[in-house]
Amino acid sequence: MLDRRWSGSLVPGMTTMEGERRSSQANAIWVGAAPRRSAGPVSSGRRQILEVAAELLERKGAQALSTRAVAAAAGIRAASLYQLFGDKDGLLSALAVHAFDVYLAQKHTLASSGDPVDDMRRGWDMHVDFGLEHPALYLLMYGTDRPGRRPPAAREAQELLMAFLGRAASDGRLRVPPVLAAHLTLAAVTGVTLTLIGIPESERDPEVSPRMREALIDALTTETSPVPDSTLAARALALDATLSGADPAAVPLRPVETALLQDWLQHLAR
Repeated sequence: MLDRRWSGSLVPGMTTMEGERRSSQANAIWVGAAPRRSAGPVSSGRRQILEVAAELLERKGAQALSTRAVAAAAGIRAASLYQLFGDKDGLLSALAVHAFDVYLAQKHTLASSGDPVDDMRRGWDMHVDFGLEHPALYLLMYGTDRPGRRPPAAREAQELLMAFLGRAASDGRLRVPPVLAAHLTLAAVTGVTLTLIGIPESERDPEVSPRMREALIDALTTETSPVPDSTLAARALALDATLSGADPAAVPLRPVETALLQDWLQHLAR
């Protein structure tokens, strides 16, 4: 497995089709949800080329990932590769989508424990493990090369977290709104993973990830579900999360009234 230091994004942009496909996959929750597959499945030939490219990337690095090298490794003509992906940038964009597919497939192997805080721990550990096992692919997903630009997987990964954190808020286990919790979680887990990727394996401190994980969990969650004398903020967060996940037809309020109520609840939760 290649151990590379972070050098920024390898993906200059995603096509609209790829972005829509990844957005649909991001409806999976943090732990124990099946990623929703796209309506138009990737052809076996295209998938094989992406698997070959991923292997080449992780063995030799991005500098060795030329369209000619991938075509030769896949046993096809370079012209055929260009027809499928365009240039190298298109190949890297598709490869980032493929990496996210692999990531979600691993997430699906985790069944929910019923305890959102325990699920958060296991989801964190799997995320970090994935990055350390596939460092080059991880950089495609979460790297960025200039300020003000969101990493390719940032929006999808945030959506992936939101359903899980909404459930945790409904159970009264969050101290902060789910949106803020998602931002903090992604910042922490990607920061830890990218930092560890940039350190030689023999020099990594095994305490870094679990200590950061527990510090985050302590800051974001409560020990147990709320009891009758729980704080107003926790109750407001729970009701706001419940309303967000409810069928609008089942809420006896007009949409504008529901929006106003949720705005009040968010103020109470601060």
